Amino acid sequence: MPMLYRRTVGDVMTEEVVTLRPATPLQEVAALLDANDIVAAPVVDEDGALVGVVSASDVLRHETGMPDPQGRDGTGERSWGKARARTAGALMSSPVFTARADWTMPRAARELRRRHVKQLPVVDDDGLLTGIVTRSDLLDAFIRSDVEIRGEVEQDVLGRILGLDEGTVAVEVRDGVVTLQGHVPKPWLVPVVVGLCQGVDGVAAVDAHLAAAGAD
Repeated sequence: MPMLYRRTVGDVMTEEVVTLRPATPLQEVAALLDANDIVAAPVVDEDGALVGVVSASDVLRHETGMPDPQGRDGTGERSWGKARARTAGALMSSPVFTARADWTMPRAARELRRRHVKQLPVVDDDGLLTGIVTRSDLLDAFIRSDVEIRGEVEQDVLGRILGLDEGTVAVEVRDGVVTLQGHVPKPWLVPVVVGLCQGVDGVAAVDAHLAAAGAD
């Protein structure tokens, strides 16, 4: 049976990423973050490999000349060293939590929550930066219109995957809740239909009123 396509990090990530080099002066770092209205930027080496991340809070901490008041970097020499930094390489956080393009969006969302970060750089098998995925990227993907959800259920789930005749199952979607009414050829198809619909991005719940035309 064909599988339902699940969108991945690669489908929603931003591929054109503002990056820094380790030698980028902090004045330029601050200007780039401000001009592009971003909260952080990855630092890459000359080969494009991810080596760190500099955030706006890092820059602000540097401008105050004080270590992190919340203690995330501690109060030792490392923290004071960042406060005295003059380049992105000296200020950046490393190692960096990353994602892969083939991750499912729920996996990326869980990782963002677990790491308490707002974005994750996306790298390939060689550690090269390929994009960046943010909380808003994932939210935009999950929050879909009822029309989009209904179209995917009708065309992909009922049509392409299950091969049911058009009109066999009526589909209504309201606030992400899918209501199914109609008939399926076999009883075992009822949980299959429900499961596939639950796997559609943006579906909040499935209310199935399906009868089977026959039994195995």
